[in-house]
Amino acid sequence: MRIYMQRPETDQEPARFYQLILQPDLLGGATLIRQWGVLGQRGSHRKTPFASLDEAQQELELLRKRLQTQGYTTTFMQGLN
Repeated sequence: MRIYMQRPETDQEPARFYQLILQPDLLGGATLIRQWGVLGQRGSHRKTPFASLDEAQQELELLRKRLQTQGYTTTFMQGLN
C-alpha cells in the first residue's frame, strides 16, 4: 500500500509532503516506510518493521488520520489486493 499526502504552502511554511509505504515481507510481517519533507527538496525517511501485516496497517491508518488533522490531504493512494 502506498499513500502520498501533501500540505499546501502557508505564509509561515512551505508546501510539504508525506508518503507512507507498506511493504509486506515473506514471513507474514511488514515494514512501514515513512518519507517526509518540503516539496522540491530532499526529505527524510524512517523504516519500522512489524511482526504482522495487520499491525502495520493499523499503524499506517493512525498516521494517515494524524496527518489529516495537521492539514495534509491525500493526493494518491494505491492499495493492497
